Amino acid sequence: MEELAIVVPVYNEEETLELFIKEVNDKTEKLELKKVFYFVNDGSSDQTLPLIKKLASQVDNINYISFSRNFGKEAALLAGLEATTEPLVTVMDVDLQDPPELLVSMYQKLQEGYDSVGARRISRSGESPLISFFSRLFYKIINKVSTTPIVDGARDFRLMTRQVVDSILTLRENNRFSKGLFSWVGYDVTYLEYENHERSAGQTSWSFSQLLRYSIDGIINFSEMPLNIATFVGFFSFLASLLLSIFYLLKTLIYGDPVQGFPTLIVLILLLGGLQLLSLGIIGKYIAKIFLETKKRPNYIIKESNLKELD
Repeated sequence: MEELAIVVPVYNEEETLELFIKEVNDKTEKLELKKVFYFVNDGSSDQTLPLIKKLASQVDNINYISFSRNFGKEAALLAGLEATTEPLVTVMDVDLQDPPELLVSMYQKLQEGYDSVGARRISRSGESPLISFFSRLFYKIINKVSTTPIVDGARDFRLMTRQVVDSILTLRENNRFSKGLFSWVGYDVTYLEYENHERSAGQTSWSFSQLLRYSIDGIINFSEMPLNIATFVGFFSFLASLLLSIFYLLKTLIYGDPVQGFPTLIVLILLLGGLQLLSLGIIGKYIAKIFLETKKRPNYIIKESNLKELD
């Protein structure tokens, strides 16, 4: 029987673990696949890890990896994908916002010849209006400035062949943005649409500020446009200053008026100073990314696991 690896990053999810496993097993009974779970504990501070250990001791298809601290979801996704050996791999959130029943349709799509089948939300019901607004804005911006298309509403939830997963694992960068990486590797991809599902239990660990930083990192990781903007801002600021200087010079020569306007001078200084700081900030962000990449630090450190090859 063909095997399906289910990679699940978890962080303080003790309330949802057992429900998640039950729902996946119940909603995918039609799939003639042997399901193998890979839970990646991303430094949880509750009873998530003891519960995973307990569940893993009861059945042989639950594997776990536990980090030495919280490294973030991107690191957890990478660790889970690296641990898999199965011919089919899916990535899911444990909170059941990724409907398990979609796996049946995803598998059918793979049989039609697709290499990867993703899930795409077509509604954001139950989500904060502020987060919804900025999420839509993010997709509009990144698809304008990046050559790698990012599907609006696409989730990390997707079913992939081994070839796709192996291609993703060849991308060794530390600054990871999985939605972009999934798209960058190419292959024949299709998306299944679904209505938004709210969390089954517990609270999300993502705050607005974290989502904002994640979005900014995504844009920087997959676009050089911010650097081009900094260049254009500098050029047009210089041009505007030059034209303004010529204007005041001609005004003085023609009308004989001394240059007036102390407030104007202050405004210009603040404007140009602000534009310079903005440009330096953009350039600094890219330099920081380069700095982190050159350190060659591992994306994560495994403290314990029940996978023999990782011990």
